[in-house]
Amino acid sequence: MSMTAVSSPTSSLFPFPALRLRMLAAVALLFASALLPAQAQLPFADIASADRVSPANVPAFRALQEGRVDEAAALLHSRLASSAGDAIAHQLLCRVYYAQDAADEAIRECELAVSSGSASSPDTSDSELWLGRAYGMKASHAGPIAGFKLARKVQSSFSRAVELNPSNLAALNDLGEYYVAAPFIVGGGDDKAKALAAQMMPRFPSSAHRLLARLADSNKDLGTAESEFKQAIAAQKTPETWIDLAHFYEGHGRYDEALAAVKSGLTLDRTHGPALVDAASILTAAHRAPDLAERCLRDYLASHAKSDAAPAFKVHVQLSRLLAARGDNANASREADAAAALASAFARRSGSSRGQ
Repeated sequence: MSMTAVSSPTSSLFPFPALRLRMLAAVALLFASALLPAQAQLPFADIASADRVSPANVPAFRALQEGRVDEAAALLHSRLASSAGDAIAHQLLCRVYYAQDAADEAIRECELAVSSGSASSPDTSDSELWLGRAYGMKASHAGPIAGFKLARKVQSSFSRAVELNPSNLAALNDLGEYYVAAPFIVGGGDDKAKALAAQMMPRFPSSAHRLLARLADSNKDLGTAESEFKQAIAAQKTPETWIDLAHFYEGHGRYDEALAAVKSGLTLDRTHGPALVDAASILTAAHRAPDLAERCLRDYLASHAKSDAAPAFKVHVQLSRLLAARGDNANASREADAAAALASAFARRSGSSRGQ
């Protein structure tokens, strides 16, 4: 018996929107360093791809999705004390650490998830994907030489994830983002991105158009980029595809159009999932509709669609900063305390407790 769940990741805490089904935290963080030109647009990172969770790991999985990472970590450590070879427990613990920006710990657990898993299991594809993201996170704090070495590991993990499960859309999206963002010397390239988009088009046309949009944007072909984002919306009308277009507009200073695109996306929202966090991030960056941004964050935190794509404790911090900027220090402090209650170690490291 298993449980399958699909989950979909700003203030300075979330420097770029977390675009569902392509949460490229690894590459985004990796090339936020000096490895890429400053103009590259890089989403904050992640989707969570499908997870098959055994009954023993369901409580930890649910805690992770709710952002209760202290609780999730305790449950997973207890599980691994009795079942050290549980690949899914290692993958979930990797994600617990990843959510808290603890790269070394995330890498260790994802490496154990990969080595403990079966090559024929889709779970191993997911573990490779998370391992690539964790390598990217570590690279963002490394020097150029170490960063380039880790970049190769990012590409290898993403490619292996696709090889193990060609239907893993999260891995396809992340690999495509890598091809767009990474220099040729570490395996990036326009030709690779175009070939992958062609491969994706028959089964995943919206994601394929989104990849072509990202490629055109990186090459400063803004007309083609806008057209491809709109084709992605035509192929799949969801809050996320509209948020992609809004992010494009915001990134090029087209703030009123970004606001309009966000509002179009919100009309399609039924679940109050991570797309709301993306919407709030864009509105904050564009200095538009702060009341709407606050409502988006509160609706997400009150929903049953939370996931580690947009960790709840970080969203509490984001809301705290939005409220503090508006002078509501009492409620800002309450949100910071709520974050600390879910992720005490992260709060201590980031100084986010007590509204700091």
